[in-house]
Amino acid sequence: MSLLQFFIAVDVTVVTIALPTIGDDFGVSSGSLTWVVIGYTLTGGGLMMLGGRLSDLLGRRRTLLIGTSLFGAASLLAGLAPTFTTLVVARLLQGAGEAIALPAAMSTIVLAFPEGPRRSRALAVWAAVASCGLVLGFVLSGVLTSLLGWRWIFLVSVPFIAVVIAAAPLLVDRDRPSARGREPIDLVGALLLTACPLLFTFGVVEAGEPTVPAWVTPAALGASLLAGIGFVRVESRARNPLLPLRLLAHRGRVTANLTTMLLSGALSTSFLLFTFHLQDRLGLGPLRAGLTMLPLAIGLIALSLVVPRLLNRWGARMCVFIGLGSTAAAMALIGVLASAEAGPMAMLLPMLLIAAGMCLGIVGLQYVAVSGVTDDDAGTASGVQRAADQLGGSAGVAVCVGIGFSPSLHSGDPFVVAAALAGAGLVVGAIIAGWLPAQSSSAVAVDQDG
Repeated sequence: MSLLQFFIAVDVTVVTIALPTIGDDFGVSSGSLTWVVIGYTLTGGGLMMLGGRLSDLLGRRRTLLIGTSLFGAASLLAGLAPTFTTLVVARLLQGAGEAIALPAAMSTIVLAFPEGPRRSRALAVWAAVASCGLVLGFVLSGVLTSLLGWRWIFLVSVPFIAVVIAAAPLLVDRDRPSARGREPIDLVGALLLTACPLLFTFGVVEAGEPTVPAWVTPAALGASLLAGIGFVRVESRARNPLLPLRLLAHRGRVTANLTTMLLSGALSTSFLLFTFHLQDRLGLGPLRAGLTMLPLAIGLIALSLVVPRLLNRWGARMCVFIGLGSTAAAMALIGVLASAEAGPMAMLLPMLLIAAGMCLGIVGLQYVAVSGVTDDDAGTASGVQRAADQLGGSAGVAVCVGIGFSPSLHSGDPFVVAAALAGAGLVVGAIIAGWLPAQSSSAVAVDQDG
């Protein structure tokens, strides 16, 4: 499961450093290249709850194999894409494969380990692997693009995905689909949930483009709002809703997912700010820029070893607050150091703070978000949590980076503006996290024999 998670996470960031080379090969503008990144994350996040629902209705192992096969086939198509349009379509299919596979993988882990130290340790490994994949994606992008060409950033994952497909039937127990599996799937809800963030991101990103007509942004944002309202209405009336409203009755779960969106937005923004600072302001090449971010990956690995103990000792709620505080401090440092054009070594401290924010904050929130789940709703709860993580990251980048790096919208330093917007989101996240139920913290620290 972690091998699958690693390569899915890698594909979120592996295209970043390779984008200029892809643009040169296909002769497309930088604006069009943005959708190679956003299309993957938005499709994956928008369809994540559908993937979680499929996991509950069709069975975890079957859904896992379907999603993983789709992701592997799309990765092969992306690496062999003859045109830019084919590449974008392949990225959309990768996102769909991720959305189907990941909730099944996460719910498999959740149900394999009982609540307490064993589950917190398993989720810590899961989160650390995902975080390392996100960061190492930058390194792999620089190395593969420089040595083998950009197509290998997609092709390198294909043999490993084949290993997952071969191993899953042997290592994952066969499970029975839910009794609700014969009921119709809420495809309309999935479409509206995908359209809502896609339109929102389009409106925000295009707001700073001087060639875009003035009516496009308000029209896109208005359509996004209508899609969101339509999603709520459909879910309240659907016979077999994508997001059962009973899940929203769990205060801790709703609070954890809202906080996850804001924290993930800041963390995803930090990745791009690190990259822009190292390459644009300091002039580092792709390979050196990727290697410079290795301390972040090393910090994630080191912290993942101690996070389970900290969860058991302090509880999930305290870990979440520490993660939010560490990320806020990192964003402040990134803004100050980038505006001062500080060297690569100066970014070591904010990288380590970001690692702490990921390990403590995200793992603590994941634990609360899947607490109290059963066989019937584990996939749905996991899909909601992963959707919150991914959609929050995409929306955060769209708002913070989109506004921060649009000179037509302000006259300030783009790094300072982007970091300040992310910091404001973290403050809101800390306020929301105050509603986390206290029992979710103490519940982590159960006896080792329990």
